[in-house]
Amino acid sequence: MLLIDDVRAVPLFATLSAAQLQCLAETSADIHLDPGEYAVHEGGERALFAVLTGKIEVVKLVDGIERHLGWREPGAMFGEIPIVFGTVFQGSFRAAEPSRVMRVDARWYFTIAAEAPAISEQLGAIARDRISGLQGLAAQPPKSRLTLLGNRWDTHCADLRRFLARNQVTFDWITRDSPELKLQWPELVSTDGDDAVARLEGGTLLWRPKARELAEALGLQTRPRQAEYDTMIIGGGPAGLAAAVYGASEGLRTIVVEREAPGGQAGTSTRIENYLGFPSGVSGDELASRALQQARRLGAEILVTRRVTRMDPATGEVCLDGEEVINARTVVLATGVSWRRLNLKRFDELMGKGIYYGAARSEAGVTHGLDVHLIGAGNSAGQAALHFANHARSVNLVVRGDSLEKSMSRYLIEQLAHKTNVIVQLRSEVDAVHGETHLTAIDVRGADGQITRQDCGALFVFIGADADTNWLPAAIARDKRGYVLTGDDVVKAGGWSHQRDPYLLETSVPGVFACGDVRLSPVKRVASAVGEGSMAIALIHQYLALEGRPRQQAG
Repeated sequence: MLLIDDVRAVPLFATLSAAQLQCLAETSADIHLDPGEYAVHEGGERALFAVLTGKIEVVKLVDGIERHLGWREPGAMFGEIPIVFGTVFQGSFRAAEPSRVMRVDARWYFTIAAEAPAISEQLGAIARDRISGLQGLAAQPPKSRLTLLGNRWDTHCADLRRFLARNQVTFDWITRDSPELKLQWPELVSTDGDDAVARLEGGTLLWRPKARELAEALGLQTRPRQAEYDTMIIGGGPAGLAAAVYGASEGLRTIVVEREAPGGQAGTSTRIENYLGFPSGVSGDELASRALQQARRLGAEILVTRRVTRMDPATGEVCLDGEEVINARTVVLATGVSWRRLNLKRFDELMGKGIYYGAARSEAGVTHGLDVHLIGAGNSAGQAALHFANHARSVNLVVRGDSLEKSMSRYLIEQLAHKTNVIVQLRSEVDAVHGETHLTAIDVRGADGQITRQDCGALFVFIGADADTNWLPAAIARDKRGYVLTGDDVVKAGGWSHQRDPYLLETSVPGVFACGDVRLSPVKRVASAVGEGSMAIALIHQYLALEGRPRQQAG
C-alpha cells in the first residue's frame, strides 16, 4: 500500500499538496517486482510509472533482437511518452533487481495535472527528451544478422531467404553478379560455383548451409530443453501458436515443434483484413511474429527446423527427426495442410526459379516491373494479388471457375476491381511452363480452348491444400483425404472405444487433440484456428485432471 511519503519521494510529485499526494497514494498501484519481471511490455496501454526502489531496465525489440535502451532508478519516471503523446509503450520495462514501482492510471494523472499545470510541463519536457532518443534509434538502419550470397535462381538460396524472412531474421542478400560483391566480399569474387554462402555477424562463413545449421548458428531453438512436457504441439501455425500461448500461460510445460517457421500458411498471407481486432488488417507474418513473442514470453519452447517422424500414443513418446525422443502427456496436432502440387512437365524443375507455392511479403522483390501470374481464386490468392499489384507491371489471376464470388470474400473482389493492373482470366488454366535457367513464360488455355503463350516473370500457385498426415499412427482416425477426425466424427466412424465420450477436439486416441486446418471441419479461417487452439488447452486440462499420465520426476 502506498503512503503519502512514498509519493512525495518522487521528484515530479514533490511539490503537490497533501490532498493531491493522498489522492495519488489511494489511486495508484503499488507494484513489487522480482528480477526479470516486467512492469509493462512494449505495446502496453498508457500509464505513468515511478520507480520507488530498485532498478528498472528499458529494452526494445528491433528487428527481432532485444536492444538495451537504458535504466530507470529510484525517483525516475517511465511512461511519459505514452502519457504526453497518447501512444502505447514504445519499449518494455523490467526489473533488474527486486524493485518497487507505483503505477498512475492516465485518468488520475490528468486529474492531478489539471490542478497542478507545472506537473504536465515537467513531464512534457521529459517526454520530448526521451522521444529524441527513440528517433535516433529509429533513424539507424536495421542491422543485418547475416549476409547471404547466392545465385538469383538457385533453389537452395531461395529456400534459405524464405526461411530467414519467415523467422524474422534481418539479412542482406547479394547475387554473384552484383557490383556490391567486390566491395563487401572481395575475397569471394574469384570463387567458382553457385553455392549459397552465409556470412554471420562475426565473420563466420557457412558454405551451402542447411536451414537447421543456419538456425543453430543464429541462436534459434532447435532442441528441447526437457525430456517431458505436459503438452506437445506439432505445428506452429495460428492454431499451434494459440495453443502454445494458452498452454504456457496456464502453467503447462509446453513445446511447439515446427518444421520450418512459425506462422504456417497464414504466415505467408500478405494481408488478413477480417481478423478481429485489426481494423486496418494485419499481414500473416506480423500476426505470427506477435504470437511467437507472446508464446515465448509466457514460457513455451518453440523448436524450428524439426519434424516429428512418429509417435506412440500408448506411451506418449514422440520421435523427432534424428531419433530424438520426447515424452508428452498430451499432444496437439496442428500441422495444417500442404499446398497441392501441379502436375505439369518441368514444373518441379523450375520450382524456386520463378515458380512458388503460396506467397509472402518478402517475395514482392521478385515481382518488380514484371508480368506475374497467380493460379487460384481463394482469399490467399486475392490477398497476394493485391500486394503484388503494388510492385508488378501486371498481375494475372488464372481461375478455372466462372467467377470469383464462389471462393473469394467480397471485400477482396471489390479491392481487386479497383486495381488497374490486375487481370482476372476466368475459365482458364495453365497448360505449360517455359524457361531454361528460370521461368520466362507460361501457356494458358482459355475458355474457348485456345492456348496463348504469356510472358511470366513469376508464377504463384494457390490451388488448395491437403492434410499431410501419412506419418500419424493408424490408431488416429482420418477421413479418406487425410483430415483428422475429432469428437462426434470419431464416434460416427466407429473409432472410439473409451468409456467416456471424446472431447470436442479429441482424436480417436485419448489425450491426442487436433485443431486448425488439419482437423476435419468445413471452416478454414485463421480466427477459427486460433479459437480451436485455445479450446484445445481447456480440453487438455479436463483430460489431465481425469486421466492424464502423471508427470515424471525431474532428475
